[in-house]
Amino acid sequence: MEIASRRKLGAILAIVQGLITAVAPQLSTRITRQVIRGNFDNADDLVAKPGYVRRLRALGIGLAAAGIASFTMELVSENNDDNSTETATTDGDDDAVDVTVES
Repeated sequence: MEIASRRKLGAILAIVQGLITAVAPQLSTRITRQVIRGNFDNADDLVAKPGYVRRLRALGIGLAAAGIASFTMELVSENNDDNSTETATTDGDDDAVDVTVES
């Protein structure tokens, strides 16, 4: 898998994670609770405050926006690379002109 494909995949994963976090921040808090359950006592008793949930939603929106920007930049870069390759290969052929003169 080439680097451009990996970047696109990373951008798509960021978009998906950001959208999930923005739409369902409580899901993120539940996952966090499960992760810390192994290292802390009474982790199940933790309750997310409304301010934390708002910040988590904003973080999700920002992550989705960053993923969209990254994916878009990768597509534009890919298109620019394709265009520059085409012009480089056709520059030599543009000088040749067929002229037919009828008398």
